[in-house]
Amino acid sequence: MTTLFASDIKAIRQRDPAARNLFEILVCYPGLHAVWLHRLAHSLWGRNVPCVPRVISQVARLATGIEIHPGATLGDGFFIDHGAGVVIGETAELGENVTIYQGVTLGGTGKETGKRHPTVGDNAVIGAGSLLLGSIKVGDNVRVGAGSVVIHDVPDNSTVVGNPGRPVMSEGAKVGIPDIDYTLLPDPVAEAMKCLVRRVVHLENEIRRLRETAGDAETLPVVATDEDRGLGQPLPSLDTACDAFLADDAPDS
Repeated sequence: MTTLFASDIKAIRQRDPAARNLFEILVCYPGLHAVWLHRLAHSLWGRNVPCVPRVISQVARLATGIEIHPGATLGDGFFIDHGAGVVIGETAELGENVTIYQGVTLGGTGKETGKRHPTVGDNAVIGAGSLLLGSIKVGDNVRVGAGSVVIHDVPDNSTVVGNPGRPVMSEGAKVGIPDIDYTLLPDPVAEAMKCLVRRVVHLENEIRRLRETAGDAETLPVVATDEDRGLGQPLPSLDTACDAFLADDAPDS
């Protein structure tokens, strides 16, 4: 029990920059008070002590505004920040280093018996006002956005938002949202210039072929000098010429 209490204090020190010192943590954190009272109640609950665990839970709710059923299982380093309005049901199971903010409910979806509350993995963060309902599995390292309503399982390393909750990030990659690189958006003016350059290059090459075939350069229009056009060299592709033109025309950075 002492080890659990120490892990709860350590969690506050690590995750709340407002925690100034040990005295402040012990006196001014209702989330810590609720968790410690719950650990006592849960210990008695596991020994099948009648009534007393529920009385302790009720005292904790009146004192802190946080309701944790004595049957709920909380892992090491559990941290309730702010705490007001948090409700955790009887069969809820939370892993190690879980952080919960105010207004969160880990509840059931009806009057079914048995396992009916969420299981939350290690290192999860559940945002303010979120509802996790039913016997669902929320994986390790999951982030639940504020105000989300989660009624389905959530895989490890995911971020869930919305009502109903849906993953928007998994394993560090966005899910279901176009990953737009705004530096690569199409430029209509540049595309129009490309078309014009393609046409000019095509006409230049046609003239070159006609001059080479006729053998009389003086009788045909001259768009560029032989030296400029590089007669005798392989004809450039349209894409190469176009890209070169745009590169030359680009403003200096």
